Amino acid sequence: MSGWSGRRLHFIGIGGAGMSGLALVCARLGAEVSGSDRADSSYMERLRAAGLEPAIGHDAANLPEGAEVVVSTAIAEDNPELSLARERGVEPIHRGALLAELCAGKRLIAIAGTHGKTTTTAMAAWALREIGADPAFFVGGEVPGLGPDGATANAGWGEGEWVVAEADESDASFLRLRPEVAVITNVEMDHHSRWGSLAELHEAFAAFAGPARGVVRPADEEMPWLERAGGEVVRFDGESPGPAELSLAVPGEHNRRNARAALAALQLAGADVAAAARALAGFRGVHRRLELKGSRGPVHIYDDYAHHPTEVRAALSALREQGPSRLVVVFQPHLYSRTKALAEEFGAALALADEAAVLDVYPAREEPVGELAGVSGLRVAQAAAERGGGRPVWWLPELALARRAWSDRLDHNPELYGEGTVLVTIGAGDVFKLGEALVAEAPR
Repeated sequence: MSGWSGRRLHFIGIGGAGMSGLALVCARLGAEVSGSDRADSSYMERLRAAGLEPAIGHDAANLPEGAEVVVSTAIAEDNPELSLARERGVEPIHRGALLAELCAGKRLIAIAGTHGKTTTTAMAAWALREIGADPAFFVGGEVPGLGPDGATANAGWGEGEWVVAEADESDASFLRLRPEVAVITNVEMDHHSRWGSLAELHEAFAAFAGPARGVVRPADEEMPWLERAGGEVVRFDGESPGPAELSLAVPGEHNRRNARAALAALQLAGADVAAAARALAGFRGVHRRLELKGSRGPVHIYDDYAHHPTEVRAALSALREQGPSRLVVVFQPHLYSRTKALAEEFGAALALADEAAVLDVYPAREEPVGELAGVSGLRVAQAAAERGGGRPVWWLPELALARRAWSDRLDHNPELYGEGTVLVTIGAGDVFKLGEALVAEAPR
């Protein structure tokens, strides 16, 4: 792909799932890439392994002379590197615009939806690679085995004709894409600070699918707003046999649906769907999607990125399929706006567990001021207690408090947490650290 070797790109927030993938591919195509982020992460480690040297912390000195600047919606206007870029007259490039520029060089399968888009994107890329199509791909999560020589990867630039990209509706950046095949896994209100109503969100998804030659949509959701989108339509669900037999290593009805959506997209792309379905038997999932972290005594500890009630319900239902003797969930709400809007629904979803603990809200980019003043995870804990039918619900606002409490409970209550117990940490913030600590500090 020509035109990249002469470009110098600086990524502010380079350690994010989407931004790091873009940076890796741009470097692979010959661009000179730099960047910074506020903290270290596994994504930063992957950038270093690729020969890049991202800076930890934001400082105007990080910005090279003559560099184009790439930002995500999460970057504040007062970021010192962004401020310097504007002083230099450099108009920042949104990550969505850069993704669209990269995808324009190949035939695009774009996968959008409120839930499941990361796993569906990973499945489609995995299957295409396994059948020899060598796709480019951009996934909003880390996928074990998708990189060279079986390494973990979130992006890559294959030599094949297709690119598979996760399309993000949270900031409307998916509207920049022009897919040949558009996938909509499902649509619910999730990003309440961006979309004023469900009708507005429906219009955006219809505009996303509009240019596509083929559209994949769920068979069991009414989507009259999608009827004006052109192209062939393929419907999917998790139960119908579809065009090929399917056997998955990842559990849950939601993953069966994700796989059927991915295969429907490959059907529209003209791929060998039977071979693609066989390839998915080797798919091991995405990090932070029902990821087994380890054990503490007889207790198996999982982690999941779910941050919407539908996703929480899907994760707990998938773990129930495994027949645990006791299912315990530790949930960390993500964003004050989402917690305010969906506290009751979160409580109902958590009631699927035998025992629940709720942490305070992980704020990400929000502050509890104005309309969000007074919002906390306690609302979710109260809703879970009301729906729980007497099952225990714990309010443990701080991560350190939750760590001490669960270390003590698991070690001193063998009658409750015996063989077959599953504990899952759920949330899009840093609650995964709890599970990692419980495993790492397990008595020997």
